[in-house]
Amino acid sequence: MYPADLKYSREHEWVRVEGNQARIGLSDHAQHALGDVVFVELPKPGRKFAVASGKMETFGVVESVKAVSDVFCPLSGEVVEVNAALESKPELVNQDCYGAGWMIVVTIANPKDLDALMDVKAYEAFLASEGAK
Repeated sequence: MYPADLKYSREHEWVRVEGNQARIGLSDHAQHALGDVVFVELPKPGRKFAVASGKMETFGVVESVKAVSDVFCPLSGEVVEVNAALESKPELVNQDCYGAGWMIVVTIANPKDLDALMDVKAYEAFLASEGAK
């Protein structure tokens, strides 16, 4: 259910490392919990984010029929690409969260940030500890 080649945050973002960049989106668990996504707000390319003492900055907002939720950047770096398709088709987050529903691409400023993220087994154990499927 959760791709093994990704890293995951406790806030339910996924990270796919692509060389010195990382593609980031919401996990299947997060999109399912949110329900139908109706609006996505993303940063502009060039925006920089930092992870300090394990605290992540908010990079966007996802609005669903159930709630409005912040989306966090689990890595320090600069946004080099945003998924502009989500502006007109926010439902892609629900339909294909690991593919067409990705959100941003950042240049990885501190590779050590990846060490704080979970592999798929740890993420599944984390979900189980929270009572999720």
